[in-house]
Amino acid sequence: MRYLVLAFGLTGLAGGPLAAATCPEAPDHGTEIGDLIEAAQSAPDEVSGRIISNQMWQYWADAPDDYAQGLLDEGMTRRAAYDFEGAVKAFDALVAYCPAYAEGYNQRAFVNFIRQDYSAALPDLERAVALSPRHIAAMTGQAMTLMALERPAEAALVLRAALELNPWLPERHLLGALEAAEEEL
Repeated sequence: MRYLVLAFGLTGLAGGPLAAATCPEAPDHGTEIGDLIEAAQSAPDEVSGRIISNQMWQYWADAPDDYAQGLLDEGMTRRAAYDFEGAVKAFDALVAYCPAYAEGYNQRAFVNFIRQDYSAALPDLERAVALSPRHIAAMTGQAMTLMALERPAEAALVLRAALELNPWLPERHLLGALEAAEEEL
């Protein structure tokens, strides 16, 4: 029984063994993301562009190790089940363990965006983009969050940068409204 309690006490939020004190470096998928960005830029139509965009997620969601992957998966599963509090806890643990992994911040921001806590979402999106400057999903999230915070000029600037990387983003249709709001300022 003593060993059972000890074993239970050594599990983390994701149900796996406690993580080492230091998160390893996130895998470098810069080349693969760059290739997909080039492919999106030359995609012949929206369907092709969106398929390419979806392929980027396999790289963004590739966590630094199994423990980090478990936390990421746990948070995403909880978010999908509308357990936003549990999702934030998982993403908090991921960010604490892997502070240089952009997707932890991006996912936590997404949960806060869904909860309409835009002020909490924005710093996480800024951090995600700082860590991964070509993270198109984080850039788009940042633009949407700035829009929700009624900061259209900043939102337009970020959305334009995201569209330079991928002209097929569904949010591209918002640029006209943002530019009109920008002119009113």
